[in-house]
Amino acid sequence: MPSDVSRSDRIVAVVVAFDRRELVQETLAALEAQTLAPAAVVVIDNASSDGTADVIRARFPRVDLTVLPRNTGGAGGFTVGMARALVAHAADAVWLMDDDTVPDPGALAALVATRRTAPAGTALLASAVRWVDGRPHPMNTPRVRPGASRASIRRAAARGAYPVRSASFVSLLVEADAIHRHGLPVADYFLWNDDFEFSTRLLRRGRGFVAQASTVEHRTRTFGAADVDPGARFFYEVRNKTWLMRLSPSLSPAERVLYSGAALRAWTRTILRSDDRRVLVSGLVRGLRTGLLSRPRPNVEVLAGLGDASDDVARVEAAAGARA
Repeated sequence: MPSDVSRSDRIVAVVVAFDRRELVQETLAALEAQTLAPAAVVVIDNASSDGTADVIRARFPRVDLTVLPRNTGGAGGFTVGMARALVAHAADAVWLMDDDTVPDPGALAALVATRRTAPAGTALLASAVRWVDGRPHPMNTPRVRPGASRASIRRAAARGAYPVRSASFVSLLVEADAIHRHGLPVADYFLWNDDFEFSTRLLRRGRGFVAQASTVEHRTRTFGAADVDPGARFFYEVRNKTWLMRLSPSLSPAERVLYSGAALRAWTRTILRSDDRRVLVSGLVRGLRTGLLSRPRPNVEVLAGLGDASDDVARVEAAAGARA
């Protein structure tokens, strides 16, 4: 994957993969087809059992592939991937995506074009995300930042963007200096809300935008928002959101109240719409108990024993701690 990105725009793509051998090939083929190629592509394989790593080695030999000995979840995978991009590839920014994300050919070029004209303090840029039928994907379509002034919205619109308070890891371009300043995602979240916590942490005092000319397809199984019935995984939604509201520096006190109310409404809708409410009620009770009585472990503890990946995370965490 040859790079035609200048040193000041050294963008490293990071893909986290787990048991999606067919889909991840489409993601990587789409990265090869970018009109503006990333400087490198890092893939973190979360101990897939379907031969994902073998296929990547055979079809995409230039990818920087790390195969983890155990599944660290999306949160752990992106934490490891960001650290790899910063330590091994000296990234100026990292372009994050799941293994079911297929960027259009001009997706990175549009992000970089917006990045070059973005105001000072811009920490991240997100792509516009659609589902397989072309509709905007509600799971990955953040609202205009609450409290944004009309003038700031107009200025962003002139660049084909709009300001946001949070964003997902489905095609998210994050500045390296923002990661060094604010730290990596919380790996102990494992699944869900890791991107919400991370992005709101960076954007509490920083700027973030959706670049509407940058478009990607998110090939989820179903069309819907986060309140689609998650089954037993509902535990992670509740535990992680409780951790976030209690402990994360990402939200102001007023935002904690507002987002807590929104979470309670969403949880109620999810349970009421479920065909197996007992599973979700059990997840709710366990999630609240764990979220209230514990806290996330440090990344270096969660990701210990992963060889070079653990070392990369420790280096980035140490640098962020030194700057704090």
